[in-house]
Amino acid sequence: MLFIVPTPVGNLQDMTFRAIEVLKSVDLILAEDTRTSGVLLQHFDIHTPLKSHHKFNEHETSADIVERLKAGANIALISDAGTPAISDPGFFLVRAAAEADIEIQCLPGATAFVPALVDSGLPNNHFYFEGFLPQKKGRQTRLQYLAQLDQTFIIYESPFRLVKTLEQLAVVCGEERKASVTREISKIHEDTQRGTLAELISHFKQTPPKGEIVLCVAGQSSLKLKVESLENE
Repeated sequence: MLFIVPTPVGNLQDMTFRAIEVLKSVDLILAEDTRTSGVLLQHFDIHTPLKSHHKFNEHETSADIVERLKAGANIALISDAGTPAISDPGFFLVRAAAEADIEIQCLPGATAFVPALVDSGLPNNHFYFEGFLPQKKGRQTRLQYLAQLDQTFIIYESPFRLVKTLEQLAVVCGEERKASVTREISKIHEDTQRGTLAELISHFKQTPPKGEIVLCVAGQSSLKLKVESLENE
């Protein structure tokens, strides 16, 4: 069986009892970065063998892993933080295992965008998860696509590119579009800033951000509702 095991995005106490039990019981753990995961495993006294499985080798290693699963091994896949395959390595292995009729169990657990979306205060009955934007080719196309969405959309971003991304979003969405920036989820310095894109740009130019970032932006339907509300007053 292949187990997909989420790991904490911040506080180690967010690790579930079931996740610890699975990681202790399997024959092998596949980790995005064995050094990072080694700290986690040591904290929970987990001594299962560890093997590297990351975005640079997952195409090559997935076939071998599937053969081990076919032979009867139980293997767990983890990433540095959060749920594997969500803007992290894992999709190719899960697809290969599914195509080989290997049983797969994905445990529920930490995913950074869920608390950020709820904490944003933006509509969340429908939302669009973008993950990381392309760095160069295709970036403007994706931004223009996102700007036309009616639902809240979610972007993962680096602190070094946050202001640039906010400025690009202000061009395609308008400076008055509501948004939120959540950083360091589940860590000591967790923080959420809410406001218009213009306000967020001003804030983060004065206070350079640190840590992992989740950016939530209201859909254009929120502007339509605001205009309609003003017209009815």
